[in-house]
Amino acid sequence: MSYINATDFTNPSTFILLGIPGLETAHVWISIPFSAIYAIAVLGNVTILIIVKREPSLHEPMYYFLCMLAVTDLVLSTSTLPKILSIFWFNSREIDFNACLTQVYFIQCFAAIESGILAAMAFDRYVAICHPLRHSTILTNPLVAKIGLAMLLRNAVIILPYPFLLRQWPYCRTNIIPEPYCVHIAVVKLACADTRVNSYYGLFVLFGVVGLDMIFIALSYLQILRAIFNLPTKDARLKTFLTCGSHLCAIGIFYIPSVIYSLIYRFGQNFPQHVHVLFGNMHFLLPPMLNPIIYGVKTKQIRARLLGLVTRK
Repeated sequence: MSYINATDFTNPSTFILLGIPGLETAHVWISIPFSAIYAIAVLGNVTILIIVKREPSLHEPMYYFLCMLAVTDLVLSTSTLPKILSIFWFNSREIDFNACLTQVYFIQCFAAIESGILAAMAFDRYVAICHPLRHSTILTNPLVAKIGLAMLLRNAVIILPYPFLLRQWPYCRTNIIPEPYCVHIAVVKLACADTRVNSYYGLFVLFGVVGLDMIFIALSYLQILRAIFNLPTKDARLKTFLTCGSHLCAIGIFYIPSVIYSLIYRFGQNFPQHVHVLFGNMHFLLPPMLNPIIYGVKTKQIRARLLGLVTRK
């Protein structure tokens, strides 16, 4: 199916999603790993939620934050993958204008929420290692609930201007988005107006929200490393550091693809379009799939409960 690259509309009723430009003939084959990613993400995160709910010994701040992360990953992957798969399988490229803006909101909002939860988990690790005797009195269940609610409200409010800013622009160039889902920057590029306010607000969100989360994580781990190096033996230092292994892996798979994508987007003009799109997809698809695997493998309590659940079945 061919699409006109220029139109005379100002407020499109639909956008056209191209999927992965340049690889249209391979969409069916590409759908296989994407389907596997979605299945693993849903199964893994639902399993984490079930295990924590059913096991009273896991009703601790660390696992409550892990449940928040699992819910966030489920929403983030479900916001993108069903539409991606419908393009790959059924060539269903159209998306309603309002649905597109809603997708932009959910993607940006829950990506920011995940960043906030990772920062909250860093605080949990800091208290557990630097103030172990006060961990249960500092991180009480009401405080954990307030932190989770604060992360939700902070990002829900801060991301809210995105769809309203996108709605006000006239779109007179094209309604074709060279992505498999609605990305904020891709929609902004279609507007035939001065959209610098979107760029400025995007930078504010990047540095004022995600940037602050990263600084908070870095400061927490500086304190953690100081406490670890003050331990008397090498075995004690290694054992304590390994308690942060799962969280450090989660941080890496969330932030590193984002940094790589940003560098490719800004400085990789010579890269093919499908490389840009694939790296953008990995930023949103890898964390929901890998987080439950990482915590399932590296967290002894979850691994033991999972093995017990499988054995009983």
